[in-house]
Amino acid sequence: MFGLFGRGTVRDLMPEEVAEGLAADKILLIDVREPNETASERIVGAVLAPLSQFDPVDLPDPHGRMVVFTCASGIRSIKAAEIAQAAGLAYDAHLAGGIKSWKAAGLPVET
Repeated sequence: MFGLFGRGTVRDLMPEEVAEGLAADKILLIDVREPNETASERIVGAVLAPLSQFDPVDLPDPHGRMVVFTCASGIRSIKAAEIAQAAGLAYDAHLAGGIKSWKAAGLPVET
């Protein structure tokens, strides 16, 4: 998929891949939904960085983990990855289908 900003691509990761990476502490999951969305449900361990206030400079240090973005359905997470790439960061992965695909795969959310 070509980025909106014309830089690189964004890789689709399946929910199972993300779950395995989180369990092995190999993924830093960044949730770019808004606080009102994450208040009702979220993936355990995800860091909140709402797209409405998104600045890649403010993202936490991944300490060697792969940064993966997530949102409700996968649209905003692609945009966040593209913004991060435009800022010079090598963050090129997102949870395909967002939290909707996560739940459809039977994976747990915290409420």
